[in-house]
Amino acid sequence: MKEVTANFNAKEIEREVQEYWRTHETYKAVKQHRSAGRTFFFVDGPPYTTGQIHLGTAWNKIIKDSLLRYQRMNGRNVIDRAGYDMHGLPIEVKVEQMLGFASKKDIEKFGIGHFIEQCREFAIKNKILMDAQFESLGIWLDFKNAYQTIKPEYVEAAWWTLARAEEKGMLERGYRVVNWCPRCETAIADAEVEYADETDPSVFVKFPIKGKKDEYLVIWTTTPWTLPANVAVAVSKDFVYARVHAEKNGREEFLWVAEPLIKSVLKKGRYQKFEALETKKGTELVGWEYDSPLAEQVPLQREIAHRVVAADFVAMENTGMVHIAPGHGWDDYVLGTKEKLAIVCPVDGAGKFRPEAGIFAGKFVRDANQDVLDALGDHLLATEKITHRYGHCWRCKTPIIFRATSQWFLKASEIRDLMLSEVEKVTWYPEWAGSARFYDWIKEARDWCVSRQRYWGIPIPVWVCKKCDKYRVIGTIAELEKASGKAVPDPHRPFVDSVTIPCECGGEMHRVEDIFDVWFDSAVASWATLGFPAKTADFEKLWPADFITEGQDQTRGWFYSQLGASTIAFGKAPYKSVCMHGFALDAEGKKMSKSLGNVVSPEEVIAKVGVDVLRFYVLSSSAPWDDLKFNWDGVATVNRATNILWNVYRFPLPYMILDKFEPQSKNGRWDAAFVTVHLRQLPDEDRWIISRVNTVAGIVDAATKECQLHRATRELINFILEDLSRWYVQLVRPRMWLEGESEQKVFAYETIYYVMRRLIGLLAPFCPHITEEIYGNLRCKNDPESVHMLDWEACDGSLTNAELEHAMELVRSFDDAVQNARQAGKRKLRWPVGEVVIVTAKDDVREAVARLNEVCKDRANARKVTVVMGRWDRIGWHAEPVMKALGKGFGKDSFKVKGLIEAADGNAIRAATSAGQTYTLESGDAKFEIGADHVTFTERLPADIFSAPMEDATVYVDVALTEDLEAEGYAREVIRRIQEMRRQLDLAVEDFITADVVVADKRICGLVGGNWKAGIAEEVRAKSLLLHLDGEKAVAAHHLEKDWDVEGVAMKIGISKAV
Repeated sequence: MKEVTANFNAKEIEREVQEYWRTHETYKAVKQHRSAGRTFFFVDGPPYTTGQIHLGTAWNKIIKDSLLRYQRMNGRNVIDRAGYDMHGLPIEVKVEQMLGFASKKDIEKFGIGHFIEQCREFAIKNKILMDAQFESLGIWLDFKNAYQTIKPEYVEAAWWTLARAEEKGMLERGYRVVNWCPRCETAIADAEVEYADETDPSVFVKFPIKGKKDEYLVIWTTTPWTLPANVAVAVSKDFVYARVHAEKNGREEFLWVAEPLIKSVLKKGRYQKFEALETKKGTELVGWEYDSPLAEQVPLQREIAHRVVAADFVAMENTGMVHIAPGHGWDDYVLGTKEKLAIVCPVDGAGKFRPEAGIFAGKFVRDANQDVLDALGDHLLATEKITHRYGHCWRCKTPIIFRATSQWFLKASEIRDLMLSEVEKVTWYPEWAGSARFYDWIKEARDWCVSRQRYWGIPIPVWVCKKCDKYRVIGTIAELEKASGKAVPDPHRPFVDSVTIPCECGGEMHRVEDIFDVWFDSAVASWATLGFPAKTADFEKLWPADFITEGQDQTRGWFYSQLGASTIAFGKAPYKSVCMHGFALDAEGKKMSKSLGNVVSPEEVIAKVGVDVLRFYVLSSSAPWDDLKFNWDGVATVNRATNILWNVYRFPLPYMILDKFEPQSKNGRWDAAFVTVHLRQLPDEDRWIISRVNTVAGIVDAATKECQLHRATRELINFILEDLSRWYVQLVRPRMWLEGESEQKVFAYETIYYVMRRLIGLLAPFCPHITEEIYGNLRCKNDPESVHMLDWEACDGSLTNAELEHAMELVRSFDDAVQNARQAGKRKLRWPVGEVVIVTAKDDVREAVARLNEVCKDRANARKVTVVMGRWDRIGWHAEPVMKALGKGFGKDSFKVKGLIEAADGNAIRAATSAGQTYTLESGDAKFEIGADHVTFTERLPADIFSAPMEDATVYVDVALTEDLEAEGYAREVIRRIQEMRRQLDLAVEDFITADVVVADKRICGLVGGNWKAGIAEEVRAKSLLLHLDGEKAVAAHHLEKDWDVEGVAMKIGISKAV
């Protein structure tokens, strides 16, 4: 053991610890140390390699690292390959921005091969950068062998999975409506749609009914640009619709709307007069035909047979009729398929109208809204603006459109029930993440569109014959090389696009140009990370994963994509347990963004307080599944706790080193045997802290098992601040100062050593740096090299004592009450008091104070602490009149009785009324009988007695000073000031001094010098101490001299280091 610096320098310590880990290959050594243990297969959810990590990414990795360190300490052989998602739109968009591209045309002009190479370089560069960022957070994962979605073996895992889907009849090529990003020009998954407010037109349009003059169906929409693709109007079978005669500016019309909505619709259209002429059920409207109001402007519309159909999604709002464009909406598409409607989509991949859209050709759809409204002319009944939630592309933030295109789908809807049954077998943290949130998402799952019209991703391994339209799904690179007769050095575009396969019809098969949805890439992670399908041994031994954890958005993302792919490929879930965590937000619960100026980066926090404080803070701030609302005040609190931990660790070291203390060990390995063997001999305060650290260990262990990292870390913070620093260290401090050999001092050393060893073991998963630093100084010669090699120790029940913990808790409540009473009596804690009395009716309070009486006296700085059961006879009662009762009982004499009560003996009145009797008050010849309902009582304390409540009792402190108490009080004040001067001279604990104390007040000088001179000298380690009045003795010059005002008495103190 060696002494350590007074200040906790987080950055310096963390830098040294990480260098130690690097040079000693500690992570590798820990892995080897646990290699024979039961395996724990963890799959890392792969972040996109897009650059700097943010606070949420850091929190994610810290949660993972803490739980995996816990598993390793529990003896598990943790399989912990890191993972990176290195494909997809996130990378493409970043590279496009870097190259200044605006659309896919720019990419094709640049060259697909060149663009893909730029994406590859970008992804690899950022993977290396992110490795370093994660490692700087103390994250222990296998970064050297991280799975990367760009590797050929990973690509092969995705190909193999699609081939399995094809074998099982779960792959389908279809023309369907999908979410479409017009900027990225690709389909995107439901999970990739982010919702934000958009302001759009809110329009009411009249569709002319065929064969009826001036008669219309009135529909409502917020997407006027979809009207060129209209094919039908949907009504509800059960709604009642009305034919309304309406007049505006001298023109008559007949409008069909849902009957309850007549007034609101006609008012929006500013009709001067209107009345309902007849009504019909929705079923009666089905089959009606109408013309498009855009037939003249959009030739396509003249070719469509428009009709009314029934749908169950029509709501009683707006007009009660819904415009149907099956090429531009999922519900519309499903209805169109059912009703055999035309699937019309006159929009290209860039979101622009094609020539068949007539006058709108070449215009971007959302920009064409006003053009459509203008073209409607008189058919536009009303227009407003509406702000509503609208889908946006997750990467480029462009508002999406729905678009019917040819895509490849996995039939997720057909395995929905199997997925739901598998979800029920998984252990979820919290439970509702699986039973509610995830379950509900799967219940509504649609077929999964796995194709994307982009460049940088895993190419879909489907080859189609242009001659016969037959297709073939390739499962491995070797299969492709065999089928094509060509070597495939890189399974990415554009290389793989040039590979062709002869078709049995005599034609030639070419690969479809699409790549996989990036979520399909990560969906296969749990078997791809094990090298499957090329290698099967690890898969058969380890799969499915024991544990995964990611953010709550992954219920729609990675949790779901893995489950879907795995259920198709293997018929079961790919994970056994899942922890869902929240989002990292600002202090007000807002999403962090550069535009709001509220972004806090991990680097910013680390620069201020270090890595371990960041880790400790994010873990303790909120439950993992709640959102983390980052707050600098919370960081400061955790930073304070970490610094206090350092100070507690530092506190006994000088004394231990001075006494050459070595903790009891066996063959150079510490085994905690000392406290077990000597437990009964230890003082109660030692037994209490040993019990507490084991109770805390039990709570931390149970909480960490359930992923309740907030409970575990908060318990540890509370133990450091309250149990260890604020309480135990204060109790044990005097025993550290004992001179010479002392059993009590050894007990104190062994106890605090035991507690620190147990504490750093519990803290190690959460704060790996400071615990490694402390352990390195405390470890015995043959102990494991790293704190992270220690076995996890939960609660040792043989060392816990619930009765003692309860007793000490009561004494701590007593301690708080004493301080409050002293404050009321204006008596500082350094000044002794003669007696403290505890009045209680509870036996456990009496027993606790009796057992821990020495602790009570020490903490209260009292000569005597006693317990009185029931009532203390020194406490009097003051009677207070209840005026309402007096007025009722004594009428006009009530104020006279009030005065008599206030002047009477409250103790006598209470004694009578408590016995159920009345008390007689006299005023001249008049007598008044009062009872319990006429008075209330408050305590009347004697002079110099002050009270405060504690748990199940009241504490009374007598602050009256005798000369003896006053002498001790001044002596303690002198000791405090000399100790402060020792610190200013930077003296070692063992250094002796000479001291001279000049007191201006003769009486005080006599009091202190009479009985306390020797005590002061012993406390401050003074070989010689002069204590005298000014001018009584010649004063030698000292190394440090200071004038002090000690409770109004002037003193001059000089000290020097003794030679």
